[in-house]
Amino acid sequence: MSVAEAAGTSEVPEPGRRNRSSSPRQISVVGVVTEDEDAQGAFKTMDLNRVIKLLEETDKDDLEEEQLKSVKKLVQCYQNGLPLRDLAQIFKILNLCAEKIENQPHFIESAFNILKLCGLPFLKKKVSDEVTYAEDTANSIALLGELMKIPNSELRIQICKCIVDFYHAEPPKKHITGYQQASSSYKIKMAEVGGLAKKMVQSLALLENQLVEKLWVLKALQHLSTSEVNCTLMMKAQAASGICAHLNDPDPSGQLLFRSSEILWNLLEKSSKEEIIQQLSNLECLLTLKEVFKNLFMRGFSHYDRQLRNDILVITTIIAQNPGAPMIECGFTRDLILFATFNEVKSQNPLVKGLKLSNSYEDFELKKLLFNIIVILCKDLPTIQLLIDGKVTLALFTYVKKPEKHKTIEWSAAQYEELQLHAIATLSSVAPLLTEEYMLCQGNARVLAFLQWCESEDSFFSHGNSYHGTGGRGNKFAQMRYSLRLLRAMVYLEDETINNDLCEKGTIQQLIGVFKNIIKSHDKEEAIVLEIQSDILLILSGLCEHHIPRKEIFGTEGVDIILHVMKTDPMKFQSGLGYNVLLFSTLDSIWCCILGCYPLEDYFLEKEGIFLLLDLLALNQKKFCNLVLGIMVEFCDNPKTTAHVNAWRGKKDQTAASLLIKLWRKEEKELGVKRDKHGMIIDTKKPLFTSFQEEQKIMPLPANCPTIAIMDVAENIRAKIYAVLGKLDFENLPGLSAEDFVTLCIIHRYLDFKIGEIWNEIYEEIKLEKLRPVTTDKKILEAITTASENIGKMVASLQSEMIESQAHQDVQNEQKVYAKIQATHKQRELASKSWENFLARTSNAKTLKKAKRLQEKAIESSRYSGQPPNAIFHRTDIKGLNTTVPSGRVVTVESTPARLLGGPLADTDIALKKLPIRGGALQSVRAAKTVNERKKITPT
Repeated sequence: MSVAEAAGTSEVPEPGRRNRSSSPRQISVVGVVTEDEDAQGAFKTMDLNRVIKLLEETDKDDLEEEQLKSVKKLVQCYQNGLPLRDLAQIFKILNLCAEKIENQPHFIESAFNILKLCGLPFLKKKVSDEVTYAEDTANSIALLGELMKIPNSELRIQICKCIVDFYHAEPPKKHITGYQQASSSYKIKMAEVGGLAKKMVQSLALLENQLVEKLWVLKALQHLSTSEVNCTLMMKAQAASGICAHLNDPDPSGQLLFRSSEILWNLLEKSSKEEIIQQLSNLECLLTLKEVFKNLFMRGFSHYDRQLRNDILVITTIIAQNPGAPMIECGFTRDLILFATFNEVKSQNPLVKGLKLSNSYEDFELKKLLFNIIVILCKDLPTIQLLIDGKVTLALFTYVKKPEKHKTIEWSAAQYEELQLHAIATLSSVAPLLTEEYMLCQGNARVLAFLQWCESEDSFFSHGNSYHGTGGRGNKFAQMRYSLRLLRAMVYLEDETINNDLCEKGTIQQLIGVFKNIIKSHDKEEAIVLEIQSDILLILSGLCEHHIPRKEIFGTEGVDIILHVMKTDPMKFQSGLGYNVLLFSTLDSIWCCILGCYPLEDYFLEKEGIFLLLDLLALNQKKFCNLVLGIMVEFCDNPKTTAHVNAWRGKKDQTAASLLIKLWRKEEKELGVKRDKHGMIIDTKKPLFTSFQEEQKIMPLPANCPTIAIMDVAENIRAKIYAVLGKLDFENLPGLSAEDFVTLCIIHRYLDFKIGEIWNEIYEEIKLEKLRPVTTDKKILEAITTASENIGKMVASLQSEMIESQAHQDVQNEQKVYAKIQATHKQRELASKSWENFLARTSNAKTLKKAKRLQEKAIESSRYSGQPPNAIFHRTDIKGLNTTVPSGRVVTVESTPARLLGGPLADTDIALKKLPIRGGALQSVRAAKTVNERKKITPT
């Protein structure tokens, strides 16, 4: 940060102004206010250089009085403010006075009086003065920190007062003609540039036993720490550890603790939090914090003491986030656990004997902060034994029950509700670490009973005031949400003791019932309801996975709730309320609760579950595709699935096979696979290579590390599409276009291509490691590589034939349609001539009149039907004319035959011919034509 930038203005010195450092020192003219001129604010000249020169003289013995007199005169001159242009010289005079104090104590008063002037406003004559004199100002203000080394209490206190005055700027006492006050933030910015905060922190080491001076320094630092720049400077000076270590020093006023905690707060907020935590994570600081907190907890009764106690606890909580902080070693963790649980679990510890919390706001906040720090402390595994000793699980479970109306408690109803939710949330973090204590407390039974109360019609009205109570006002959704989170955390442990106990207590049936009831809940709390439904499905998945008997308990009722979710309007997935999360949970529950249990699979199929999965796949949302295809692969093992998949139709009568092939093409485009405009293979050596694989260089890897080719299988959906189409039988896929068949050739050979990739990687790794395989192995490797490339060429040849055949068929179709149009046109011409002849040969006026009426009607009809009037007329019954058409015949114009509109492959050889792809290699090509040559390829 430059000095000019810190000045906060874009003004620059006037053009032509010489560099002050290179120009001769100009004599500053200072206004001396006399009695006559006082009202007008005029200046009288004063030579500051002469004062400096006088103070620098040391060879005469009788100079002291004259020097003191000159300084006194200077102070009188600047009693209304200090001009920026004179600031450097004034502070030089101040420094000279300070140097003389040790041998000439009379100069203390002179230095003191000049320091008082520093609290006055700085004055500027020009707008550009703030930029022009920014460097001089910053250096001058930095000198204040250096002067703290003078062992004089009055001077030190005055320096601190001067700094505090920077933040409480007052206007000049009297206006001086030609000058205006510098901006209010100018001094503060210059203090940042000069590094004053760092020097003030360093001065604390000089004030170990001077309480008054120390308090003044802390007050100055409290003001300075409101700036990020100053906090960074203070952090570099190790301010956090230096201040924290003295928090418990004797101080009857109580200001030391208040100001120090405020500074620590500012340092944590406005500088590097990690660095400050590191500075505070030592035994000395934590022991000090521990003693301060204990004293305030046990002996602090005023509103102010309780606030300060909570502030110290928050700072401690932040430090506890550092795993390296010696919280256990200093005994702080044990004390915090005791303070968090003494209300719920009776203790004989003298620290809490006779201690009681009130329902004041500060004590209520303290209780929540203690719950919060337990969550942080339990992340350190050695803390677990202390949590067991402190009976934390039992203490928290005292809140997992319905509120007791007629019991006297120290909290209000709203406070108790908030603490209840906070306690259950804390249990979600603590209980998974203390499973034995959880089971000893009958945790499952308590949670399920509480969940049953949440579902009941008890006349309980939640306040929903807190963070944990969001969305739960006037209902019990918040309580239900945190109970389910706790159950989910326990089920995810995959501890069979816990899960068996849950199933024996009827958890699966209870949760299905909760889900069915909550479907009917109000839409106004849609987000929290969706979260509850998601958690229920995840819990059911955790319980039922790998357990067929539990899947049978899940039953058709469970399948029904899954189908209900899958019928959700797809538009809601973009709402941001949580429908996406619910759908993921639903797909997970299909995998864990239905697959593998054949009666449920059959029921899912009967209820058109596969149709719903394909509908979801057709939404073409990448985040769902992988999971849906995985489910489809597993479902296809059921022989009844194929008929359902083939029967599905999407938009524009799209089939499932066509959808899967379309997804393949989309995936390959995103992966950067090389294909031509028709979807054909370009590189027959690497037909499946993605752009990422092209960029990565092959390198030797240990045998247990998957290669890039193997990782590619798991990282995209191509393998799953191949598996689904393979189980559907590649030869009998309905509703495919020519483009689909071209892509299908590649999909069918996916496994062969992938095996070729892997062998190629093996061959390349051998070369990189400079190994020479034996002759037999080398021949086998070369044969495998050649065979893989031949398969690529064969597929490319088949694709070419398909495209050529389709192009030829398109030409034939066009010719047929053109011929049909020509025939229709000739028929219309004949019909028109027949009508004209009829009109020319008839002589009956009545018949002519009726004929003309029919003609007009035909013309009117043609405007709406788009057909020629004559064609319409000849499709009309003309028996009423009592005559016949003498020549020609009646023509009926039909619509285009359906066989001409049956899709790209209608009436083509490709549609009638099944792809001969049984048994591995494509066998249909009698003499497969490669891209570069046409020769017979032996199937592998």
